[in-house]
Amino acid sequence: MIGLLWFALALLVSPFRSTARLEAENAVLRQQLIVLGRTCRGRARLTNSDRLFFVQLYRWFPSIIGVLQIIRPETLIRWHRAGFRSYWRWRSRNRGGRPQIDAELRALIAQMSADNPLWGAPRIHAELLKLGFEVAQSTVSKYMVRRHGGPPGQSWWTFLRNHAPEIAAMDLFVVPTLAFNLLYGFIIVRLDRRELVHIAVTNSPTAVTKGGNPATRSIASATPTARGLGG
Repeated sequence: MIGLLWFALALLVSPFRSTARLEAENAVLRQQLIVLGRTCRGRARLTNSDRLFFVQLYRWFPSIIGVLQIIRPETLIRWHRAGFRSYWRWRSRNRGGRPQIDAELRALIAQMSADNPLWGAPRIHAELLKLGFEVAQSTVSKYMVRRHGGPPGQSWWTFLRNHAPEIAAMDLFVVPTLAFNLLYGFIIVRLDRRELVHIAVTNSPTAVTKGGNPATRSIASATPTARGLGG
């Protein structure tokens, strides 16, 4: 750290950036000599202050990587990346927040959600307020039982089975001819018995919508709720 302070003072009095870069390289060389002076034998032992010194200078002047002797350049880059991760991990640390609710209340929310599958978070939140529990609606939604799919109710197949006698399928399609004309086919099928109620071919796509047309009478006979179409 003494070397870092010395470099900071030298940087303040250096009028040119080239001189500052030279001072940085000299500071790195001097710090390496200090590290070697502390080492009696074997590998050079660097302290956290030494690592911080080299990493900080590398941030300011990446050119110092060319004068490193006791550490490899990739080692210095790894220290720099580790420091970057540690800094943002510290900035992203959990600084508290809304305290967790009691386990009994979490169990009550889960039980109310399971016993009343049609209740959503607003309904359960309102019921908890009536019971004297001060809890946010977002917290209730967080601890509700998760279900795959939507709430239980009538399925599409159940709807078709219950209303098939009142439902008819119809389609209007185009048939090209060899003479490059277009014919329009119209078909009606009752869903309950798969009964073919009406089939027709015409050269006018609006013919099936005119009153008194056999197609409109077939629609009325196929669907009791469409009696007015044949009038």
